[in-house]
Amino acid sequence: MDKEERKIINQGQEDEMEIYGYNLSRWKLAIVSLGVICSGGFLLLLLYWMPEWRVKATCVRAAIKDCEVVLLRTTDEFKMWFCAKIRVLSLETYPVSSPKSMSNKLSNGHAVCLIENPTEENRHRISKYSQTESQQIRYFTHHSVKYFWNDTIHNFDFLKGLDEGVSCTSIYEKHSAGLTKGMHAYRKLLYGVNEIAVKVPSVFKLLIKEVLNPFYIFQLFSVILWSTDEYYYYALAIVVMSIVSIVSSLYSIRKQYVMLHDMVATHSTVRVSVCRVNEEIEEIFSTDLVPGDVMVIPLNGTIMPCDAVLINGTCIVNESMLTGESVPVTKTNLPNPSVDVKGIGDELYNPETHKRHTLFCGTTVIQTRFYTGELVKAIVVRTGFSTSKGQLVRSILYPKPTDFKLYRDAYLFLLCLVAVAGIGFIYTIINSILNEVQVGVIIIESLDIITITVPPALPAAMTAGIVYAQRRLKKIGIFCISPQRINICGQLNLVCFDKTGTLTEDGLDLWGIQRVENARFLSPEENVCNEMLVKSQFVACMATCHSLTKIEGVLSGDPLDLKMFEAIGWILEEATEEETALHNRIMPTVVRPPKQLLPESTPAGNQEMELFELPAIYEIGIVRQFPFSSALQRMSVVARVLGDRKMDAYMKGAPEAIAGLCKPETVPVDFQNVLEDFTKQGFRVIALAHRKLESKLTWHKVQNISRDAIENNMDFMGLIIMQNKLKQETPAVLEDLHKANIRTVMVTGDSMLTAVSVARDCGMILPQDKVIIAEALPPKDGKVAKINWHYADSLTQCSHPSAIDPEAIPVKLVHDSLEDLQMTRYHFAMNGKSFSVILEHFQDLVPKLMLHGTVFARMAPDQKTQLIEALQNVDYFVGMCGDGANDCGALKRAHGGISLSELEASVASPFTSKTPSISCVPNLIREGRAALITSFCVFKFMALYSIIQYFSVTLLYSILSNLGDFQFLFIDLAIILVVVFTMSLNPAWKELVAQRPPSGLISGALLFSVLSQIIICIGFQSLGFFWVKQQPWYEVWHPKSDACNTTGGGFWNSSHVDNETELDEHNIQNYENTTVFFISSFQYLIVAIAFSKGKPFRQPCYKNLPLAPAFISATHCGGS
Repeated sequence: MDKEERKIINQGQEDEMEIYGYNLSRWKLAIVSLGVICSGGFLLLLLYWMPEWRVKATCVRAAIKDCEVVLLRTTDEFKMWFCAKIRVLSLETYPVSSPKSMSNKLSNGHAVCLIENPTEENRHRISKYSQTESQQIRYFTHHSVKYFWNDTIHNFDFLKGLDEGVSCTSIYEKHSAGLTKGMHAYRKLLYGVNEIAVKVPSVFKLLIKEVLNPFYIFQLFSVILWSTDEYYYYALAIVVMSIVSIVSSLYSIRKQYVMLHDMVATHSTVRVSVCRVNEEIEEIFSTDLVPGDVMVIPLNGTIMPCDAVLINGTCIVNESMLTGESVPVTKTNLPNPSVDVKGIGDELYNPETHKRHTLFCGTTVIQTRFYTGELVKAIVVRTGFSTSKGQLVRSILYPKPTDFKLYRDAYLFLLCLVAVAGIGFIYTIINSILNEVQVGVIIIESLDIITITVPPALPAAMTAGIVYAQRRLKKIGIFCISPQRINICGQLNLVCFDKTGTLTEDGLDLWGIQRVENARFLSPEENVCNEMLVKSQFVACMATCHSLTKIEGVLSGDPLDLKMFEAIGWILEEATEEETALHNRIMPTVVRPPKQLLPESTPAGNQEMELFELPAIYEIGIVRQFPFSSALQRMSVVARVLGDRKMDAYMKGAPEAIAGLCKPETVPVDFQNVLEDFTKQGFRVIALAHRKLESKLTWHKVQNISRDAIENNMDFMGLIIMQNKLKQETPAVLEDLHKANIRTVMVTGDSMLTAVSVARDCGMILPQDKVIIAEALPPKDGKVAKINWHYADSLTQCSHPSAIDPEAIPVKLVHDSLEDLQMTRYHFAMNGKSFSVILEHFQDLVPKLMLHGTVFARMAPDQKTQLIEALQNVDYFVGMCGDGANDCGALKRAHGGISLSELEASVASPFTSKTPSISCVPNLIREGRAALITSFCVFKFMALYSIIQYFSVTLLYSILSNLGDFQFLFIDLAIILVVVFTMSLNPAWKELVAQRPPSGLISGALLFSVLSQIIICIGFQSLGFFWVKQQPWYEVWHPKSDACNTTGGGFWNSSHVDNETELDEHNIQNYENTTVFFISSFQYLIVAIAFSKGKPFRQPCYKNLPLAPAFISATHCGGS
C-alpha cells in the first residue's frame, strides 16, 4: 500500500516532496490520550517534536484522494517531515446566477492557463479539481502555498497563474480585454487574497514555541528535580540563564519577523484601477487582484503589488528590491506576435525570458510613457507568494536547515552522555536498593545522576562563544542575522566572488574610443568631447543609443550608458506630460550638444536650409528604442536629426554580436585581433553600428516595425573601450586567502575574456597558469551534446578543432588524479550556457570541473545558485561575496553569504558588511574559526565537567554519600559558569593560516584529548578516594562523626552548634567527600586550561584579560 499511495509533488523542483494520505482514527486517538495522561504530558511533547510520529500515532493510512491529513517528506538530504490538514473550498458560495462565467479559471489540469471558452469547458475544467456535483475542491496549505486536488493527474498540485503555458499571442487576443466581475470573483475564490502575508507572531506564541524546545524542557525537568532536593540556588541560576537566553532569542526572532514584515508591507494595500470586459475602469484594492486582471499603471508611478506583463505603453522601473541595483530600467510592452513578427505566435510567455516586458512585484514604477487617449496597461500574471518577491520572502521564511558536522557530532556526543547517564542511573538504583535506601531518595538520586551527566547549562555555554564573535563582528562593521552561521564560516575553504562592485569598482570609466573609417581602425582616441567629432555618426550613436531618462531632473540609468553619455558632454531633454498630451504620439526624447561644441560656420552639405533655421541648432530626436536584451547582447534606437528627411538606426552591444549584423565589407579584417588585445587587458569593449533608413519609413511605421527589420545590414563604426578598475584592496585580500589555502572563484554576469583578464589582474589566476575554456554545446539537429576545449589565449580561434586536442588535454585534466592536476596549474572557465549544458548532459564531469573551475562568466542568478550547490556537492564549504545584485539566491544557499550592499535584497544574506569591501571576507573567516574553536573548547570542557562530576558522585554514592548543596553550588556557579563565560572571550588570531580547524567532534585528535583527560581525572579521583582511607587519622563515617572538624576551632563549633542536634543524615561531612571535592575542583580548572586552545585560531589565554582573575579567584576559593 505504501508504494501505491506514495506520490510526489513539485517533482523536479527544489521543494520536491513525497506525500502520504491519512485519516484520523478515534481508537488511536483514545490510546494516545491515555498515554499523554500516564506520561504526565511527555508523550504530547514527543509528538509535538515529531510530526511523523504524531500523524502515524493518531491516524490510519488512506487514499490521498479521500484523506483528511497529508504527511509530507522532503526528498533532499534532510528528509524533513511536515503535516497538513485537508480543507474544503466550497464553490456553492459563488453566485449561481452566472455558472458559465465562473468556470473561466482553473486550467489545464495543473496550470492555470486560464481558458477562454467558458461555455464549453466549464464542467470539464472544474471536474479536474472537484469530485462532487456540489463543486467542492479539496486543498491543503504548506509554506504559504495552496495545493489543490487535481483529478487529471490524481495528485495535489499548486495553482499557477499566467506565467506558464500561455502564449504571447493569447496574452493579447484572449486576456487583454480584462475580466468580467463574475470571472474575477471566481478566481479570487481560488487564488485568495493578493498579499505576501508575513504575520509577526505574538510574543506569547513565540514564547511557547521557544520554551517547548527540548533543551528548555530538560532544564525545566532539572530545576523541578533540584527544587525537590532543596538545591534552590543553582536551580535559580539556571532559571535566570534560561530566561536571559529565551528573551534574547525572542528579541532576535521577532526583530527578523518585523524587518521582513516591513519589507513586504510597502505594497500590502493600495488602490488600483483595473479594466473590465466592457471597457469600464473599476477601482479596487490591490489585495483583490487576480491573474488575468488588466491593471492600469498610474502616470505618477506606483509600487507594483503583483507580477504583471506590460501590454501597452512604456514604464521606467526601479528594481533594486529584487536585483540590488538602483538603476532605472525601461520596460516596454510585450511584442505582439500577430503584429510585430510573423511565425513566432506560439512562443510561450515566461517572466524570466520576457523580463524586459514584465513588471515585478515590489519594484517601483517611477514614470510611464503612453499614447494620448491610451492607458498604460499590464496584465496580472502572478499574485501573492507566487510572485518573484513572494518567492524571495518564502525562501527567507522557510530556509533550508543548515547541515554542519559540528552540530551532528554534538548530538551524537550528547547521546553518548545519555548512555553514560543510563549506566549511572541503573547503578544508583541497584546500589541504593542493596543498601535499603528509602524509595523517595532513590528516585531523586537516580534522576539527579542524569542531570549531572547531561548538563542543562550546555546550550547557554555553547551560545556564549557565538555571541561574543557576533559582537566582535559588529565592531568591524559586519552584521549577522544568523548567528549559527558564524561557526560554519570557520570551515570555509572556497569563496565565490561577484566581479563588478565586489572585486572591481562599481562604475566603468571611459578609457577611449577606436573609430573605423573605410573598414580600417583609426588610432585610439581618449577625448570624445571635441568639435571635430560632434556631428559624426559615432558620437550621434553614443548620444542616442542608451536607456537614460531624467528623474526629478537628474539623469539616471545604466552606469555604462551614463559614463558614455557624460563623456560626450551632450544634453538630454524629455517631453513633459503636458507636451505629450497635446500630440497624438509620444514626444521623442531629444539630445543635443552644448553650444560651445558646435562649429560657428554654416553646416556643410545642406545648402537647402530654410532661412529661419539657425545654423547652430543641431538636435537628434530618439523616435523608437529597442531595449538592451541579454539574450541578443545588443540594443538599438531609431533617431532623426532635426531637418533630415531620413531616419537613422543606431546599434550598440557585444562586439561579436554587432559585427555579425554589419556588412562584412565594413568590418576591419583585424577586428578579432584588436578586440582580443583589449579584452586581454581587462577592458570592457562595446561596438557601435549605424545605417540610414529608407525615406518611406514614417514615424507610424517605425512604431510598429520589428527590431529584426532594423538590426541588419549595418555599417560598423568602431569600438568604445571602458575600463573597470580593481578595488585597491582586492589583490591583497585574495593573496591572504590563497596563503590560507582558501580557493577563490569568480562568478560574474560579464563576458568571458573580461572575467579571465580581471582574474589574472587580481591574482586569482597566476601569470604562468593556463586557462582552459569549456564550451559546451547542447544537442541540436540530432547531434548529441559535446564540449569543445580551448585555451583562453586562443578564444578567437575557438571554432577551430585544433585549439586543444580533445584526446590529450581534457582527458589528462579530467581523469588524472587530483595531485597531478595541481602540478599542471590549469584553471577551467565557462559561461552560464555551457555550465547549464554540462549540468544536464555531462554529470560525470561536474565534480572534476568544480575542483578546478575558477571563472564562471555570463551567469544568470539561478545559475549562480546551482554553482554554489555543485561546489557543496564536492564537499566544499562555500562562501559567497556579492553586492546584492542578482546574488540573492547564491548568498542564501552558500554556507556563508556576505552581502556588500545594505539594500533590501540583502535581507536574505546571513552577513552584511557595512563597508563595500571584500576585506570583510578574511575577517569573517578569522572570527568564524575563533568561534568554532571556542565551541569545541566549551563543548569538551562541559563534557569533561559532566564526566568529572558524574564520577565524583558515583564514587560517593558507593559509600551512600554525596556532595553537599553548597559544594555543588560552588562547582557549578563559582567555577563552571565563570570559566565557561570567560574562556569564550579569547579574540580571533590576527591573520589567516593555512591550517583549518576540524569540522567535527568525532576526530582522532579530539577524541584522544577528551579520553586521555577522562582517564587522568578518573585516575586521580580514584587514587585520592582510596588513598585517604589508608591514612592513620581516617575514621569511617557515622551520623555523629564530624570528620571536617579536625582543627577543633571555636569558630567552627559556634557556627555549627546545630550539628549536635541535626545529625549529618546525608553523609556529607566525611573524608572521602572532602578529598573528592578538592581534587575535582582543581580538575575543572586544569581541564579548562588544557582545552583553552590559542594559536593559530585564537589569541592565547594570557591575552584574555577576564580569564586570569577568574582562574585565580576560583583557585583561591577552592583552596580555602
